[in-house]
Amino acid sequence: MNTIGGNDNAQSAISYSAAETLFKSISASQVFSSLTGLFEAGKPTSPDTYAAMRGKSILDIMRDDLQTLERFDMSRADKQKLAAWKELLHSTGNVVVPSQCNTSLAAALGVTRENIDLQSTRPSVDDWLTRRISDGLDGADLYSNLAVLAAACNANPVIFLKYPAAYTFKGLGLTQESEGLSSRLDHAGVQGPCVPGVLDMLLTIDDYHARKFAHLVGQLNGIDEGDGTLLDNCAAVWFQEMSDGCALNLNNLPIVQVGSAGGYFKTGWAVNVDDGSPDLTTGNSEITCAEGTPDEVDGYSQETGTDPSLASAPINKYYCNLMNALGVKAGADGLPARGGPGPVTHFGMYDRTEDFIGGGTNPPTLHDPGEFTALRASS
Repeated sequence: MNTIGGNDNAQSAISYSAAETLFKSISASQVFSSLTGLFEAGKPTSPDTYAAMRGKSILDIMRDDLQTLERFDMSRADKQKLAAWKELLHSTGNVVVPSQCNTSLAAALGVTRENIDLQSTRPSVDDWLTRRISDGLDGADLYSNLAVLAAACNANPVIFLKYPAAYTFKGLGLTQESEGLSSRLDHAGVQGPCVPGVLDMLLTIDDYHARKFAHLVGQLNGIDEGDGTLLDNCAAVWFQEMSDGCALNLNNLPIVQVGSAGGYFKTGWAVNVDDGSPDLTTGNSEITCAEGTPDEVDGYSQETGTDPSLASAPINKYYCNLMNALGVKAGADGLPARGGPGPVTHFGMYDRTEDFIGGGTNPPTLHDPGEFTALRASS
């Protein structure tokens, strides 16, 4: 599920429904409508729904039907298909609708039809992300709370909250859009004069995003699931499109993850996945356009951003961590494959910046497959 400012631009997409097919963003009203179908008031609860709400798995609910089916004469191939289907249900379909998935939780989160309508009818010139919808709830928080409700209802295993890339935060007192500011300019190019005070403007935006992430984490941590909180049983991840909007690179990209995904990840650590040392370069992204420096930006210059030889651990490996934490399986080649036999070790096309130079003309190569074992709780 995608929410918050998604679009259909291939370069800014964050999820796909199939190969080269963008997964379109979902409005707040669409998310709310789909979730209320799980706890619609005034309608009787079916025996299967009640069993699911009591924590029964799909296999528990369908056990009698499956046993009947297994008694039929069928080919060896069909028996193998049935066994594979049961294994898939066992690994991906434990609890369907948790007991806390109800109107009371939705109301406590401020996810009501009234607030959804207020967000949906915002004026086109309004700063809808920071616009106050109700006491203690703005537009961005409403989307976060919708995501929390979706997670509590087990409606989606993966939820994206994508903030607009080029957005003017009028509610924060800014008059220039964020993508241009990330390039230190008054437009989204990579060359030209610096915007006076641009670093302070970027810090204002970063502070806003940090507060929104803290709100999301707090909501996840406030829902008890018996064996821990919802946050304990998932992982909330915050990272950006690139580490340095001026140099346009991903080196030294800071990633904040909260929650262990059911004990898979370490928590309470700051981990340098590059070489394991306690020190990590902060790069040069704050040097350009600082007071007393030249007022001209060249985003392609190696004088800006983090040097390619530093902090070059590929983000591909972190994606392998996330997929393995979710129980995704891989084929013999290590790439994600439905019904695969092993863990995911390969993802993406390149894991070295120098291979990507040229816009994908070099043969796809992963030099360092596998996940970051330093992030695992068991390491």
